[in-house]
Amino acid sequence: MYFTDRGIEELEKRRGDEEVTLAWLAERLQEFTDTHPEFETPVERFATWLARLDDPDD
Repeated sequence: MYFTDRGIEELEKRRGDEEVTLAWLAERLQEFTDTHPEFETPVERFATWLARLDDPDD
């Protein structure tokens, strides 16, 4: 199992019953990259991917 899978499973276990807004998620991602700037590019790619999920041109 990849570390990502374990992290996602932990997130679901700990926060699975909560409802969050995209604004909340954006704030958490910004806080994360402020604390861990080495992850800025992967977080940017993830955010861009999420933003374009339903875009038929991508």
